[in-house]
Amino acid sequence: MSEAPQSETPPSDVPMGSEDGLRRRSWGLLITGGVGGTLVALYAVITPFIMPALRKVCLPFVPASSTQIENVLKMLQNRSGCLVDIGSGDGRIVIAAAKRGFKAVGYELNPWLVWYSRYRAWRDGVHQNTKFYISDLWKVSFSHYTNVVVFGVPQMMPQLEKKLEEELKCNARIIACRFPFPCWIPDHTIGEGIDTVWAYDLKTSNGCETKCLKMTPRTEF
Repeated sequence: MSEAPQSETPPSDVPMGSEDGLRRRSWGLLITGGVGGTLVALYAVITPFIMPALRKVCLPFVPASSTQIENVLKMLQNRSGCLVDIGSGDGRIVIAAAKRGFKAVGYELNPWLVWYSRYRAWRDGVHQNTKFYISDLWKVSFSHYTNVVVFGVPQMMPQLEKKLEEELKCNARIIACRFPFPCWIPDHTIGEGIDTVWAYDLKTSNGCETKCLKMTPRTEF
């Protein structure tokens, strides 16, 4: 009897050398995915910081110095009532005011800074006296605040001056840092250079006087 022919293993369709190519392609896909994920994460983190600079009125985040904070607190001496920081950044002013006994609120457009501010307030033990909101300042009414702190830029000050004049009550004090309001005459000033702080008091006398028409001599603390 003749022996049955032995079966042969069919040759593979993939050449032996192509296995290295498959590995390289796999690593390439992993690296591409990793780089893409990193770029997406960076975009999510950086975008809230960049977008304000692309708005019509640029309001970049510049942390308040310790001297600026002290000057603001001096302007708040003997004041009472609630306080709001317009463009609160990382929450330094709000937290410092809360430590002085104020119920303090911060409005900030950058969500990362708001979350960080909430963490700092919790860490410093003043979270019960502070609140931070992610909001555009032009969409917020400040009518129920008696102390207003503003870290603005020259482009926004005329419009903000008009908004606050329309909304605030007669016993309000507005504290401007770095840049003064264009029409109002400050009741008090303190500091010099970038640490200068201006305070504007609305008066209770037949309703609030228009600050741009009131020529109050500037006094120093």
